[in-house]
Amino acid sequence: MQPFRVHQGLIAPLDRANVDTDQIIPKQFLKRIERTGFGEFLFYDWRHTSGSEQFVLDEPRYRSASILLAGKNFGCGSSREHAVWALADFGFRAVIAPSFADIFANNCPKNGVLAVVLSEQEVAELLRRAGEFPKYQVKVDLDQLRVTDERGFSASFTIDDFTRHCLLEGLDDIGLTMQHEREIAAYEARHPLPSSAKHLGP
Repeated sequence: MQPFRVHQGLIAPLDRANVDTDQIIPKQFLKRIERTGFGEFLFYDWRHTSGSEQFVLDEPRYRSASILLAGKNFGCGSSREHAVWALADFGFRAVIAPSFADIFANNCPKNGVLAVVLSEQEVAELLRRAGEFPKYQVKVDLDQLRVTDERGFSASFTIDDFTRHCLLEGLDDIGLTMQHEREIAAYEARHPLPSSAKHLGP
């Protein structure tokens, strides 16, 4: 998993609250078993519904965005990890919102995506700036726990030490386990499988 330390990127403003995981990645696209290939289906229904208003990710100025800015309770609904897979596969490294659904927030760092909680006032200001300034970018600094731009915006955020460590070092669940490879090997050497178990197989 790619480490996250400091990321500067274009913001895509999604000024909607209670965006659920079925809106992020609709259920008909959950048949894949790999973590890749979901990005093209991100927000599929919103991007393919005819209407007078173009969806934000289809606007040319936001198509290379790597930071998503959203309303409160982002990622609510089902527990599907595919929602984070789709965001990451599309190219998002961070999501900024006033609040996140718990399971979604827990899935983010396991897939190298940083979920940043800022106040509603701070998010509103970022939304204003993203709409006003062309190619508006912010810097998300996990080392310093700050979100800043080149126009004087600065806001701090908090994250628990364990999650921060995993993101900084690029450790998912498998990576965390492999840090103890020697201890695991030593344990297996001390506790060999019974001879009958060695012959079990498909």
